[in-house]
Amino acid sequence: MEPGDFVAALRGAAPYVHSHHGRTVVVAFPGETCARPDFERLLSDIALLSSLGLKVAIVHGARPQIDAELALRGLEPQYVGDLRVTDEAAMVAVKAAVGALRMDIEAKLSSNLAGTPMGGAQVKVVGGTWVTARPVGVRDGVDHLLTGTVRRIDLDAVQEALSAERIALLSPVGYSPTGEAFNLRNADVAEALAAGLHADKLVFVLESDPATWDLARSAGDAGHLLLSDAERFLASDEVLGQLSAEDRNCVRAALAACRSGVRRVHLVGAGSDGSLLRELYTRDGAGLMFYADEDYESTRDATIADVAGILALLRPLEQSGIVVPRSREQLELDVDGFSVMVRDGMVIACSALVPYDEDGAAEFAAVAVHPSYRGRDRAEALLKRAEVTARQRGLTRLFALTTHTPHWFVEHGFVRGGPQDLPAAKRAGYNERRNSLVLVKSL
Repeated sequence: MEPGDFVAALRGAAPYVHSHHGRTVVVAFPGETCARPDFERLLSDIALLSSLGLKVAIVHGARPQIDAELALRGLEPQYVGDLRVTDEAAMVAVKAAVGALRMDIEAKLSSNLAGTPMGGAQVKVVGGTWVTARPVGVRDGVDHLLTGTVRRIDLDAVQEALSAERIALLSPVGYSPTGEAFNLRNADVAEALAAGLHADKLVFVLESDPATWDLARSAGDAGHLLLSDAERFLASDEVLGQLSAEDRNCVRAALAACRSGVRRVHLVGAGSDGSLLRELYTRDGAGLMFYADEDYESTRDATIADVAGILALLRPLEQSGIVVPRSREQLELDVDGFSVMVRDGMVIACSALVPYDEDGAAEFAAVAVHPSYRGRDRAEALLKRAEVTARQRGLTRLFALTTHTPHWFVEHGFVRGGPQDLPAAKRAGYNERRNSLVLVKSL
């Protein structure tokens, strides 16, 4: 890596290191991911999350390991839909497979990190009989026997482990008060754990790549969906039918966790190196995200706290002569007339609406979009917001002055005018040397 790239990457990640420190994240992954030859790399990244100050709980799956254990015993796996049927013989295989896999995860987290970037780190993993379960019972006319569902998780014990800077490890097995063991879906355990802990994030690391799902086409430029939108898209059996059984279980759990108060749920692919880190420590991530809070990306009136972000957008345009320079002091005075688009706390687009009420007009000005987010109709959205605001004030037309982008305004309903079409107060200050084009739009 070039020195400049390293510095840029570190500076880019710093806000997330700061905001995530002390937060709680639940990371869940299926048994297929555990069987990957590069599985240790994921565990190394999880250990890195812990070293960066996150409180980390892990929930692993074991579907293929259980199926392999059944095959060794000459037994066929039984499923009804996406749910396994677990009889007594199958439960013996579940215990063997889950127990062996859990020991492997603990061993790899504690010993195999020596050859990774986390070499020398003291990673401590704890677990226990934290999950109380009950039988699923009869579904679709079939008794699922020792297949269970989560009744309760000992959240105090998990929280105590996290507060002691341990990684909490939970397996897809639960126990009843009468001493029975039940086979659980890891997605259900992860959902219940994240909701119970009021986790800040729930991350599913999947064997497939969620960024390639058809659902991702509906998720915008950075793969994020508001919970209500995600529920609408996923209500279709056709959409769900394109996913594997494991992925369907995780998607259902993701939506349920969001509904239960987990603000952000992430789905990332295990096949891309560092996808977990990129999802959590870069602005645009590496997979899909469902979020319950409306303000992840929002358009709103600007406040004094947004001035620095607006200046950062306008300065390059001022230096190239695209917009008229404004001092910070002037911008602070005018900030009430600005609208901003904010993405995860960062101002990524802005515009100003300057009313001339006596002339029934308003200027649409200072339009700027961050280079990383151009070409995605954000300026158009700001224009529509300006039009709505102008109409509410009883104004009948917008005008804009530009030297570089007249075609954009024409494409959005403006027509060429001249200085004579400007309000008197604006016309008096028109800079003939700059010779800006005047464009006008009737509302």
